[in-house]
Amino acid sequence: MDLKQIHELIKIVNKSNIGEISIEDKDGKVTIKQKEEPAITVAAPQHQVFTTAPAPAVALAPVASGAPAPAPAKADNLITIKSPMIGTFYRRPSPDKPIFAEIGTEVTPGKVVCIIEAMKLFNEIESEISGTIVKILVDDASPVEYDQPLFLVEPA
Repeated sequence: MDLKQIHELIKIVNKSNIGEISIEDKDGKVTIKQKEEPAITVAAPQHQVFTTAPAPAVALAPVASGAPAPAPAKADNLITIKSPMIGTFYRRPSPDKPIFAEIGTEVTPGKVVCIIEAMKLFNEIESEISGTIVKILVDDASPVEYDQPLFLVEPA
């Protein structure tokens, strides 16, 4: 295997989700491994986010049990805006700009509710529904996972 072929393999491994590849031919054996450090760094804070996310639901349970019967039905009516990707959640476009959405903010389809940074790209996340934000489930500048709930919206 020549140097050009090895460079091509390295490019393929870097662009894919392959963790390791080994190729053996008559000239010898080549093993290419991706660095594991970024995955470890991202995974640890994400678990912390999931630990804090259920806490509000637990806090709501006693309130809902003491409230009249319609309160739980209202909670069932809420729609979740979820993260479409893994990245870092931001509530504002930059530190000196206003927050996109707060509790009580009216949203419509296409309205930007947050930004998720993934691999140095800032992706605007838009609402797909109309309604009012009643709960923000993630802290600003926190890591989020794919399909993680970000906001609870009461439909209009």
